[in-house]
Amino acid sequence: MQLLLQGKVRDVHDLGGNTLLIVTSDRISAYDVVMPTPIPDKGRVLTAVSAHWFARTGHIAPNHVVSTHLRDMPSEAGDDLAGRSMVVKRLDMLPIECVVRGYLSGSGWRDYTAKDAVCGHVLPRGLRQSERLPEPIFTPATKAQSGHDENITRDQAADIVGRETLEEAERISIALYEFVAAQAEAAGIILADTKFELGRDENGVLTIGDEVATPDSSRFWPADEYAVGTSPPSFDKQYLRDWLDTSGWDHTPPAPELPPDVVAGTRERYLEAHERLTGRTLDRWIQECTE
Repeated sequence: MQLLLQGKVRDVHDLGGNTLLIVTSDRISAYDVVMPTPIPDKGRVLTAVSAHWFARTGHIAPNHVVSTHLRDMPSEAGDDLAGRSMVVKRLDMLPIECVVRGYLSGSGWRDYTAKDAVCGHVLPRGLRQSERLPEPIFTPATKAQSGHDENITRDQAADIVGRETLEEAERISIALYEFVAAQAEAAGIILADTKFELGRDENGVLTIGDEVATPDSSRFWPADEYAVGTSPPSFDKQYLRDWLDTSGWDHTPPAPELPPDVVAGTRERYLEAHERLTGRTLDRWIQECTE
């Protein structure tokens, strides 16, 4: 299999024709640095959660998934790829991140405190940190080759991808957010914000790619621990970041090795997010990909 690119988490292989193999590793990054210590099963969790949403959002937009079953992988793919790999259609990806926010947190909160607006959306005054917004807002961002993505306005995004494409991307992204947020709420989880990747297939159809509503691409909060005016605990890398912030590391490479308790705690949060969102165990997911 020809390796096309290796990201912080995913390896993309060219399968020839119009298909790719995406393998999601157990690598984890924080502050834009890949940690030297992997988180066991993290790649399977991300793949399983994405597959769950891909299978349920076809009424909103098509997606790039061809197969997640091991039998459809190249012969070079061993059993270790089961549950962490997808055969997908090749897409011409949009050069923007499609971010949707339903709550005021993260960089959205920082922008709001500075100018009462987020990516051009003027919001009511007096909102508090982590407060639910009157309605979800589409807040695009650039795709940084290194460092952090940068929030931009919809007008700036339209200059990059075109007004018609941006409006279609916004419609799809808002609909995806509302669908996932409703499903997550039923599982006792708040979807504060998330980002999507969209691209055009060989027929020019705008298609969902990469991952959908995973703990890596989303800010998930346990509903029973949510409180306005605070930064609620989340099912993402915040547990790891909190440890890193107390470790003395200065956020420049190389990152420190992670102690066993941090690895175990991070893994536990990923597994809990998967089981609560999908209603299945990780072992069951792996069986679905192999049996």
